[in-house]
Amino acid sequence: MALVPAPPEPTFYRSKSAEPFAFLLGELGTDMRWTSVMSTQSNPDVALGVLIDAIRDQLEGAPADLMLVFASGYSEDSWGVFTAELRNAFPDATILGCSAGGVIGGGREMENGTAISVTVASLPDVAVVGFHHDGEVSASIAEAAQSWQDRLGLEPEHQPSFLVIPDPYSCDPIQLLSGLDRAYPASVKLGGLASGGDGPGDHILVLDDDTHRGGAVGVALYGDIEVATVVAQGCRPVGEPLVITRCEKNILIELNGQSALSQLERLFADLETEDQALFRALPMVGLGMEKGRGSYRQGDFLIRHLMGMDRNNGVLAVGALAEEGQVVQFHVRDADSSRVDFEELLTQHSRTHAVDLSEGALLFSCLGRGERFFGVPDHDSGMATRYLGGVPIGGFFCAGEIGPVNGQTWLHGYTSVLGIFRSRGWS
Repeated sequence: MALVPAPPEPTFYRSKSAEPFAFLLGELGTDMRWTSVMSTQSNPDVALGVLIDAIRDQLEGAPADLMLVFASGYSEDSWGVFTAELRNAFPDATILGCSAGGVIGGGREMENGTAISVTVASLPDVAVVGFHHDGEVSASIAEAAQSWQDRLGLEPEHQPSFLVIPDPYSCDPIQLLSGLDRAYPASVKLGGLASGGDGPGDHILVLDDDTHRGGAVGVALYGDIEVATVVAQGCRPVGEPLVITRCEKNILIELNGQSALSQLERLFADLETEDQALFRALPMVGLGMEKGRGSYRQGDFLIRHLMGMDRNNGVLAVGALAEEGQVVQFHVRDADSSRVDFEELLTQHSRTHAVDLSEGALLFSCLGRGERFFGVPDHDSGMATRYLGGVPIGGFFCAGEIGPVNGQTWLHGYTSVLGIFRSRGWS
């Protein structure tokens, strides 16, 4: 069995054992196990009673180490019931969750009304390190990175994976993610912004027995666990890829040696009428994240809005910093494009990962997707369930989705970020 190095400060680790790193030894015959359940009962006590019984049945005696709780439509007092009853039933689990505009559980999606989703993982030989970030902005990314390493007591060689849930009104998610990326550059970070509230203080974030009204909550997972990601940005490329030959920050000045605006006008004139309408409604730009690449496919672009244009100077503004030599391609978004995009990315994943080794998944989907967008219920969760062999899937509908593109973590919109969990096989 391969061992990961022990962190310098193990005080965050929750364990039944008196030995803080006994989890590295594991127990023969134990396996990672996931379950995900949902209830639409409006009474929180009834909802939790049903869910707890279902979780116990599905875990079949395995301990609950991590619990993800997402709920919509319940009162603030209900969260006290949720945390108290879950803690009583599963005293050793780390609890993470938030209020949401819609929840995903048991492979189903509930976008309106009252619902609670609980996803539980039994994680032998895995340490779970919970944290609350108060939203304070560090003076620099380097300072933020050092702060994360000091706070968590984890070094980059521990190869932790992160689940992160920020509050959109009190936490700068881009600054938070930049600090985590600098501190742990090879680690997967995924999650989403709490949703459903109308202003500051409206969202509830949960970590263990505490509820918070701001900042961000999350967990770091390290040990015998591996996380693969599918980041479906829901767009289809149009026209040909173009090379940025001149730019300033987020301003595209020249593409392929000609003014950026003239290149866009030429491309637009060649589009079919339907694609012209889609582009007018929501113009998008894909930024290639790997210079010098000869060809691009689904998932190779970071999708950002086309923010505006200056006809006098022939330039375009995009929603991300650009670099000369970078490839860009214009994109459109609609339900069909998003469906094809997600399916193609799941197909790519199934070609490189054995489906029967996947144990569970978390889905962080944009509030702009779901049945209102696709016209059918359970679209993304249903497709993911089929391609992942029926593994338990939970999550929620977010006000912004967190996931990697080409090794860097980004805050997305109109996206579904899928995290797929399996054992590394160390035990």
